[in-house]
Amino acid sequence: MTHVNENGRPSSGDRPNEHSSLIPKPVDYETTRRRNDDGMNKISRSAQAKCVFLEFWILFKGAAPVVLAYMLQMSLQTVTVIVVGQSSPENLAVAAFSMMFAAVTGWMIALGGTTALDTLASSAFTGSESKQDLGILLQRAFLVLGTFYIPIAIIWACSEPIFLALGQDPQISYQSSRFLTALIPGGLGYIYFETMKKYLQAQGIMRAGTYVLMITSPLNAGLCYLFCYTLKVGLLGAAIAANISYWSSFILLVLYARFVTGSECWGGWSRAAFQNLWTFTRLALLGIMHIGTEWWAFEIVALVAGRLGNVALASQSVIMTADLILNTIPFGFGVTTSSRVGNKLGQRDGKGAYRTAHLSTLLSIFFGTVILVVLMATRYQFAKLFNNDPQVVKLTAEVMPFVALFQIADGINGSCGGTLRGIGRQHLGAAINIVSYYCFGIPLGIYLAFHGWGLKGLWMSNCSALWCAAILEWIFVAITDWEKEVRQAFKRMDVHDGVEAGLWC
Repeated sequence: MTHVNENGRPSSGDRPNEHSSLIPKPVDYETTRRRNDDGMNKISRSAQAKCVFLEFWILFKGAAPVVLAYMLQMSLQTVTVIVVGQSSPENLAVAAFSMMFAAVTGWMIALGGTTALDTLASSAFTGSESKQDLGILLQRAFLVLGTFYIPIAIIWACSEPIFLALGQDPQISYQSSRFLTALIPGGLGYIYFETMKKYLQAQGIMRAGTYVLMITSPLNAGLCYLFCYTLKVGLLGAAIAANISYWSSFILLVLYARFVTGSECWGGWSRAAFQNLWTFTRLALLGIMHIGTEWWAFEIVALVAGRLGNVALASQSVIMTADLILNTIPFGFGVTTSSRVGNKLGQRDGKGAYRTAHLSTLLSIFFGTVILVVLMATRYQFAKLFNNDPQVVKLTAEVMPFVALFQIADGINGSCGGTLRGIGRQHLGAAINIVSYYCFGIPLGIYLAFHGWGLKGLWMSNCSALWCAAILEWIFVAITDWEKEVRQAFKRMDVHDGVEAGLWC
């Protein structure tokens, strides 16, 4: 063994002498290599852990304002239901049923149709040569989604015979039709607000919608009370308040983009918005199908609940109004995931897109578990927020375990659905939902509902269907070829500058 002195030099006892070997000992290169590899592996594992933690933080930081924005956005209709519902269980049923029908028709254009921007805008922002291509996509969205809204407005105006044909109570059908007709002007404002929000989110501006809704959400609550009770307009006063709130939200978001941040991608009105309309239209329709197939399944549940009696319908109204708020968490994570996956594809970072997709799912599972615990702990008090009828409270508490278990699957479905929209695979999500809900969940639920299970049977089957859809979507995300998705993203942008062979960063 070599000894060193206080200066770190070999001690005199270790200096060469007549007994020292003239040939140095051979170096153990295999041992040295293993030591070097172990050191590199430790560094690599440390870097990977840091990368994972950083991605978790970016997703959480990006999703938090998006989730809050969607919560405030959904609170516009939740407050409407709560304010109107305090007058009577019948008005509660009418308001909740009307807003749910608006959600699965008009709001589907906003939430589903704008997923075309999730696919196109986020990758265009990082991969296109001109940032103003994003502004052209915004104009294209206004044109296409505004056109989609025309038949929806006609359906709302003629909804009474539709509800009657579906077996709903005549009085609820009549009042719901009046409510939806009064809501027609605000529907377009809601769609354009969501479009502007996606335009800003593609640029990484996540908080703008939250700031705007922090103004318009309390404004809506005040206007709703003012029109319904102070001015005694009644049920239609809530629709008038919603119209004002939706258009105010859109106008304020435009002003934010113009005077705060987000205007650099706007190059003025352009005829280019009328070009390549089919690509946007196709993705928008697929997005509506992807999100709509799930939401429409719950509208069918509401229709079936209406045939189980007013108590079941009121309980279903409470659950679905609350679930629209809770759904904003996985939906918000899905929107953030879509945007970030699209950005990564635009940067030719396939490995980063892969990491984002899976970490987002894990994060959604965590929050779904937290919601499950909260719902189970408050199951006997939950319905009292909306209505104090003892029968409604009791039935809601009985159904709540299935609603709670639903939240984890909703988290997986939301994040994986966001990934599928980010890579332009909305059709896969739609196909999975059709098989899970319409071939399995809904038929089973209807059978159970009228064979002794009632509302519990409807929710048990829908919960099973969502778990099936969530697992299938996660499998598809897991087997995705991310290098291929990078190339596909650039094809959608009509970028012909080529994609290098080494896509994984």
